[in-house]
Amino acid sequence: MTVRVALIGNPNTGKSVVFNNLTGSRQHVGNWPGKTVEKKEGKCTHKGVEMEIVDLPGTYSLTARAIDELIARDYLIEERPDVVVDIVDASNIERNLYLALLLMELEVRLVIALNMLDMAESKGYKIDVEGLSKNLGVQIVPTVATEKRGMEELKDAILQAAEEEEKRHHHIVPSYGEDIEKVITKLTKIVQKDQDLVERYPPRWLAIRILEQDEDALQRVKGSLIEGELLEATR
Repeated sequence: MTVRVALIGNPNTGKSVVFNNLTGSRQHVGNWPGKTVEKKEGKCTHKGVEMEIVDLPGTYSLTARAIDELIARDYLIEERPDVVVDIVDASNIERNLYLALLLMELEVRLVIALNMLDMAESKGYKIDVEGLSKNLGVQIVPTVATEKRGMEELKDAILQAAEEEEKRHHHIVPSYGEDIEKVITKLTKIVQKDQDLVERYPPRWLAIRILEQDEDALQRVKGSLIEGELLEATR
């Protein structure tokens, strides 16, 4: 059994340190195909299971407006890793969790590494990790990557997430208010009419991106049987 893992997170969250801790000397560096952006891949074995780990570019969002966002989003959509680990800066948790919500919309098997916990504690922050995990419906592992704290627990969480049968297990579903939710529901039902799109993308995620007039998402529905109906519903 091999588990494919993608590491993602905002810049300066310690993601590269986590990657190095997990992969050690079993890593190599190249470039993403057709891009000058660095691509880091590595492997590790935990409890007899090999993990293939990709370090995605640091990004604040998945809107595909910047090259780093585009690479990260394309990889998640096209390659469909078994588990996605979001590295969150515990000392700046509110801003960092925005990316986690976007990953939930993508319905990935998500694990959050709550990193830099020592820095958060030095600022006097107290984080109810168990409560946050319950509210988000996501495994959260406290880590201090610079001291290699929490790395074994993170590997355990990755294996546990990989074994879950449903990709969308207990994630919360971010709500955008009654009026917008009505439009999202309408668009989602239209997307669900096209089985090819359903097999390739989470319908609600695609509906939200279409509502936002996301150029990349619009290209993904171009030529589909429901393209006209989708565009009409957003007017």
